Amino acid sequence: MSNQNQDTFSVAGRQFHSRLLVGTGKYRDMEETRQAVEASGAEVVTIAVRRTNIGQNADEPNILEILPPDRYTILPNTAGCYDAKTAVRTCRLARELLDGHNLVKLEVLGDEKTLFPDVIQTMAAAEELIKDGFEIMVYTNDDPIIARELEAMGCVAVMPLAGPIGSGLGIRNKLNILTIVENAKVPILVDAGVGTASDAAVAMELGCDGVLMNTAIAAAQNPVLMASAMRKAIEAGREAFLAGRMPAKRYASASSPVDGLFF
Repeated sequence: MSNQNQDTFSVAGRQFHSRLLVGTGKYRDMEETRQAVEASGAEVVTIAVRRTNIGQNADEPNILEILPPDRYTILPNTAGCYDAKTAVRTCRLARELLDGHNLVKLEVLGDEKTLFPDVIQTMAAAEELIKDGFEIMVYTNDDPIIARELEAMGCVAVMPLAGPIGSGLGIRNKLNILTIVENAKVPILVDAGVGTASDAAVAMELGCDGVLMNTAIAAAQNPVLMASAMRKAIEAGREAFLAGRMPAKRYASASSPVDGLFF
């Protein structure tokens, strides 16, 4: 069995033990958010700057009061942005509110129905933000060529979707995710589409460095219990990857040789 305390991964020079990253939207209230995040064991918490108060609205509850930056690595994201200009402006606002914090999750969406990424706008925003000193963890589709280009641009992590955001469909194209993982020199984290614990385990068994999820936990009937399940699934999938699974076969074979035996 691997030692979870020693099996870490790094993003932009920051080292993490938990390979589960969680979002903070769609919960019933702040207390449920706090409990679910705590149960998940996550060290990285992503916050939609355009939808959540992190200090820009002085008269509203601030989510950083229940998820303090001295305990969690806050990952501002550009959820709800549909063009590069808006995404860039959102990242700059987050950096100002978080005292110069420059690690962000970039997502630029193509349309409101599918929430698929607009790759062209995403690449334009990434290029401008990298020049401005940001460290970009980038949400994209599961295209290995685009993933390679985003890494070459200087993104510190690439986050291909497993399925449409909020769909819970699981990993729809395992071969593409596997190809992205095999070719990458930066962390690859599945982002979007996870529905239950087995989906998270599969992502880890493919060799992903981590998984980011929100709806799979927040929309569960018992979000806190699901967060706990996801924590265990991530750990189990990672251990299975490190252990190296047996080859898949069409038929079982005898565990002992039969050559030379008399019948």
